[in-house]
Amino acid sequence: MSNAEKPVTGSVKSPALSVVVVSVADDNASKPEVEDFPDGGWVAWSVVLGSCLALVSSAGMINAFGVFQDYYQTTLLSKSSASSISLIGSLQTFLLYFLGPFVGRLFDVYGTSILIPLGSIICVFALMMVSLVQPNHPYQIFLSHGVLFGVGISLLFNPSVAVLGHWFRRRRALAIGLTTGGSAIGGVMLPIILQGLIPQVGFGWAIRIMAFVLAGCLLIACVTIRTRLPLSRDSSWPTAVDLGGFKDPRYTLATIGSFFILFVFFVPYNYVQIYAELRGVPPHISKYLISILNAMNIPSRILPGILAHRYGALNVYIAAAGTCSVLTLGLWLPSRNTPSIVAFTVLYGLFSGALVSLIPTYIATITPREKYGARLGSVYMVVAVGTLVGTPTGGALLTTIDEKHFAHLIIFCGVFTGAGAVVLALAAAVSSSGPHQGLRRICCQESSREETSS
Repeated sequence: MSNAEKPVTGSVKSPALSVVVVSVADDNASKPEVEDFPDGGWVAWSVVLGSCLALVSSAGMINAFGVFQDYYQTTLLSKSSASSISLIGSLQTFLLYFLGPFVGRLFDVYGTSILIPLGSIICVFALMMVSLVQPNHPYQIFLSHGVLFGVGISLLFNPSVAVLGHWFRRRRALAIGLTTGGSAIGGVMLPIILQGLIPQVGFGWAIRIMAFVLAGCLLIACVTIRTRLPLSRDSSWPTAVDLGGFKDPRYTLATIGSFFILFVFFVPYNYVQIYAELRGVPPHISKYLISILNAMNIPSRILPGILAHRYGALNVYIAAAGTCSVLTLGLWLPSRNTPSIVAFTVLYGLFSGALVSLIPTYIATITPREKYGARLGSVYMVVAVGTLVGTPTGGALLTTIDEKHFAHLIIFCGVFTGAGAVVLALAAAVSSSGPHQGLRRICCQESSREETSS
């Protein structure tokens, strides 16, 4: 097959947005041939269904980790610190982000026929191993729930979103919105299931039942998720990551700001239920706080995209980060009763979803299309380090569950989120005005010359 005949496929992977761009070169013309996308039909929508169920089983479990944090800290790993327990959940998120570019490269070459079944088997097996762990043996949970389950969800998440680019163009935003809503749905549903089952059947069988539920969801995903477009023949690993974007100050500042924000992003998700119990919130309310937080994430994954189209992705990103910082310091920190804690949970859930979904949206506006996947992968590899160490660092501040130590944790969360908003504001300043404009233009011109020569 000649170069003119080869399909050129590129994919963009992220926990909030994945786009697959495909162009097919014509034998004679210089203009690419426009690929015909179904943009609907029962096969295409069945792919959306399967992808949504895959995200319920992968990202939904990450969003539900606060329930595990509470149970591990009070019962199963009562002799372990909050910091070491939170490392289990942070490791899952780290592997999801860090392995994303490499899983994306496997998707480009092999599609979903291997990745989705393999990820499904690993996730279900990992949960079965979690159900067998012994009390106060943290290494068992670290290996099964942290490492093994983290690898499994990484194999599931990225291909499940990226495959939508094979089936949708005009309705792609709708398809991605419906699919990524699966992570929030899982975060709503799974905590309720787990907290309802543990008192009745015990932790071991509660986890096994959850594993069977996820196995049913993933079986449907394996049957319905399929690729449609020709796969890439380029299996080279170096193209999975591109560090050239760091020559652009906007890209560098956006990466640093996102690092600060994701450093503490999951602190409320992991600790709001424990804080509510400390403040005497009734159990019939406190046990649903994580579900409420994730339920409010559903509109916050869709609305920011609409606002970003009108006001700019970076501007909405800054506003959301600033709002979350104010909510953390101004509402969570002084909260002492049920209404204020519930209010924080609702509002933080409503605004925090944008902190994840707008990262790839902004990077797309400052990156050449052909470099997008690799440069977004570079951002997420940096962010992955923040997600790995941020929540455990916050947990280290909570050596004792009391008002004083929780105040330290909440201030830590609010300050880092605010710092991220400030750095993003600097990126906006570089983009729009001042002496930084010349520096940005020079950096962008150098980057463009390198891309042209390559």
